[in-house]
Amino acid sequence: MSSSPRVSTPSPQAAPATPPAVTPMGWMHTARFLTTAAQLHHLPEMDTPEIAFVGRSNAGKSTCINTLTQKKQLAFASKKPGRTQHINLFALGKQGITDTVLADLPGYGYAAVAKMDKLRWQQVMANYLVSRENLTGIVMMCDPRHGLTELDDILLEVIRPRVEEGLKFLIILTKADKLTRAEQAKALSIARLQAGGGEVKLFSALKKQGVDEVAKLLWDWTHPSAGTAPSPSPTEPPEAEPEALDE
Repeated sequence: MSSSPRVSTPSPQAAPATPPAVTPMGWMHTARFLTTAAQLHHLPEMDTPEIAFVGRSNAGKSTCINTLTQKKQLAFASKKPGRTQHINLFALGKQGITDTVLADLPGYGYAAVAKMDKLRWQQVMANYLVSRENLTGIVMMCDPRHGLTELDDILLEVIRPRVEEGLKFLIILTKADKLTRAEQAKALSIARLQAGGGEVKLFSALKKQGVDEVAKLLWDWTHPSAGTAPSPSPTEPPEAEPEALDE
């Protein structure tokens, strides 16, 4: 008696693994050095969104960038504020594909820098902020203990026309851990009046205050078609602690 042919049934294939959702902090961690330029015409022409970080020397700009990207030495923090004379570009994006660029602009306003150097840097920065075509947003650093300075106000006037046309703008109040909760609330209220429609966030590299919120905002600026990234859990401003050394 002949046996019936055995019919092999295909083994069920495993469902393809769902790639993990990109989080704003995971995206920021992809930051890597791209290029540096002393003059505007040395910058590469790009069509990816670009976010510029600006601020007075010693306002904590390099520390903020390094904290957001979770890389201690990505942005160079000179021991002599005001000595960094170049625009440094950093690429963001998974698998080495650049989808956003961060631009670290020279700090301004440091008294020990020669006047001619100050004027040259300020002109390069102004030209960049006015004419860089792929510029999507500007992040201004401010030490809330000193508030916005005259040079900050001048920069605000330079970028105001582009902000009114839709350029994103954020003021980061750095070193927030050095303020009491009442002082933080007051600094926020004042900065919001000065932001001209932009947003304001408290930030502390030491306490990691505002880090997730800023990363999410930058993601939303540069990925409008990807939908809103997962929201970080709301956090209360920490209680004030004894004064620490400057960042």
